[in-house]
Amino acid sequence: MPVELNHTIVSVRDKSTAAPYVAELLGLPAPTQFGPFLIVEVDNGVSLDFIDVEPGEDIAPQHYAFLVGEDDFGTIFGRILERGLEHWADPGRQLPGRINTHDGGRGVYFAGPDDHFLEIITRPYGSGG
Repeated sequence: MPVELNHTIVSVRDKSTAAPYVAELLGLPAPTQFGPFLIVEVDNGVSLDFIDVEPGEDIAPQHYAFLVGEDDFGTIFGRILERGLEHWADPGRQLPGRINTHDGGRGVYFAGPDDHFLEIITRPYGSGG
């Protein structure tokens, strides 16, 4: 069996808000409950398992990048614009309000719940183009 990422835990202050927010923004099915987690399934079988941190506990912001099709990019980017979300063409947040065109695709970074940094790309970086 090949090694594949199955799930990752996303620590947030309010999973009942954060998980549906991410699912809806990305156009994914509504989260499902499993134990203390609200689970958002992405199309390649990997899940984001949202869990609440204890009150007063710090959250280490993480980066989550999603490979999407060209049509999906347009739809998701449209939601980012409709919501007035800050977005950048680069991870250093030096190019605000723009997208990138690395490797012949499109990409954009934006802030997610609890300062997690989200990204959508249409081509994996380094894939040429």
